[in-house]
Amino acid sequence: MKSYHSTASELLKLADITINGKRPQDIVINDDRIYKRVIRDGELGLGEAYMDGWWDAKAPDEFIAKLLDAELADTAKITPDLMMKVAGTKLFNEQTIKRSSSDVSSHYDIGNDLYEKMLDKRMIYTCAYWKDAKNLDEAQEAKLDLVCRKLQLKKGMTVLDLGCGWGGFAKYAAEKYGVTVTGVTLSAEQVELGTKMTKDVDVTLLLKDYRDMEGMFDRVVSIGILEHIGVKNYKTFFDQCNKLLGKDGIMLHHMIGEMYPYKASGARWIRKYIFPGTHLPTLAELNKASEYTFVIEDVHNIGPDYDKTLMAWHKNFVKAYPKLDHDVYDERFFRMWEYYLLLCAGLFRSRRLQLWQIVFRRMDRNDTYESVR
Repeated sequence: MKSYHSTASELLKLADITINGKRPQDIVINDDRIYKRVIRDGELGLGEAYMDGWWDAKAPDEFIAKLLDAELADTAKITPDLMMKVAGTKLFNEQTIKRSSSDVSSHYDIGNDLYEKMLDKRMIYTCAYWKDAKNLDEAQEAKLDLVCRKLQLKKGMTVLDLGCGWGGFAKYAAEKYGVTVTGVTLSAEQVELGTKMTKDVDVTLLLKDYRDMEGMFDRVVSIGILEHIGVKNYKTFFDQCNKLLGKDGIMLHHMIGEMYPYKASGARWIRKYIFPGTHLPTLAELNKASEYTFVIEDVHNIGPDYDKTLMAWHKNFVKAYPKLDHDVYDERFFRMWEYYLLLCAGLFRSRRLQLWQIVFRRMDRNDTYESVR
């Protein structure tokens, strides 16, 4: 019988990765227990081993991209635990109002200090748009303006921002386009800081679940919420958007998606340590949930831009870490957060994940929508 080391070495050669090599993608082993752990637990074990300091690489993002390009993730063991979790997402609603609030808080309420140092000046925690942009600040403003132009915003309009974060989009749209924005989020820390950041513009941020929102708006937008809605709630989400969107309204949803359900390598690790309860939609799932209500007018995939965004966040995080409170953000947190950012960069670089901006309008609109880029 082959040793775990021999098996791992043979598999890694298929991805052009050498154990204890000197290239950026090569893996450096710090603890020989990693071989059994990863072969037993797959991508979950790989991520946990990195957190525990069992392995390193000059460029973990490139190591992950090489693994994915070689499709080695498909050799990972399908455990009974994984089968139960996949079945659970199909059978049970993991994103109830109570559960959604808890899941969001576990990620977004870990401290604004971290996000202020990692993100751009507007604190936009979603994929930037790097076309013609020279840095992260420019790329995030380019994304915000792209969304505003796709929504065809005009002065005096009312806009509902679902999953508004710290109010970055809301503030930009109010400043640049003269609209009134209401934002909702389940993060108390986002509302607290975001309210201070938007105090000089016509913006209101609410600590509220989208399912509890009432009113009528000229435009509806979400930038990074659909990943947290849950497959059992997609129809509810689009029905609620239908109630909230006024006649002749336009809505845009910006989200991470994948080509095949439950296929993204890293999903178990991310769901356990970073985004509990998350589910990345497919285009088929979104179309089914919105059919008979909305027309999909435009689909824009800027997935490769997320790779660049994540690497910019990682650079900021590593630079800022010495200044963070290490009683709150200890060494294991550092390795967890670094792995999260670099894992996701590798996923987008290998095109396993996509970033879609999708524009919807009502079925009764018969004029042509002019898409912009």
